[in-house]
Amino acid sequence: MSDAGGGVRVYRPEAEAPADGHRKAARPAPLSRLPRRWRPGMIALAVALVGAGILGFAFLYQSADHRVPVVMMTAAVPAGGEITAADLGTADIAAGPGVTLIPGRQIGQVAGHIAATALQPGMLLTPADLGTTRPPAGGQVLVPVPVRPPLLPASGLAPGDHVQVVATPGAGGQTGSAGSSSSALTSPVQATVEAVNAVPDQDGFDVVDLLVAPSEGPAVAQQASTGQIALVITARGP
Repeated sequence: MSDAGGGVRVYRPEAEAPADGHRKAARPAPLSRLPRRWRPGMIALAVALVGAGILGFAFLYQSADHRVPVVMMTAAVPAGGEITAADLGTADIAAGPGVTLIPGRQIGQVAGHIAATALQPGMLLTPADLGTTRPPAGGQVLVPVPVRPPLLPASGLAPGDHVQVVATPGAGGQTGSAGSSSSALTSPVQATVEAVNAVPDQDGFDVVDLLVAPSEGPAVAQQASTGQIALVITARGP
């Protein structure tokens, strides 16, 4: 509308008041989102996960690409036998912790040692498999015992097997040599198989080398000479 001075006054309508007589308050503008703060526990978990991933990758990398050559048997050598260069080779493996193997670069130092146990092709050698002296050791004597193949177990004998040496009855139920009713062995003798020659000799016997106590050696040898002897396996060797 116009005012008295001839000027023009613009009419600006006011907002209607609510029925209760109070003006409607203006809604405040929303606050901007604050940046998220990392808790110490979440940071530690993230660091642990990253570290585990790095260690896992390192293990897989070493297992796949960091193989080392070790000494391996390529031929069988009985316990007490001498290891030659022709019996040895190398194999590349990823050895785990706690495994003590002979490095491939030391293969020349292994030849000439004595097998401390029966060695088979494909075995990875450890220092415990090597000896420096041939049996018998102190406190033992070696007695060769001829045994007919039918009296040996079908599964065979192997170096390291533990056996009992027993006298067997002769003709008429007697033991000992012909014309004798006595036996050189009055009770079983504990022995360890040192070597087995599974090729029968000219008399048809296999020869089994036994390690026994010195006090038992003469009786075992005397009983073996009669052919009235048997070997009973009590435990298999390593």
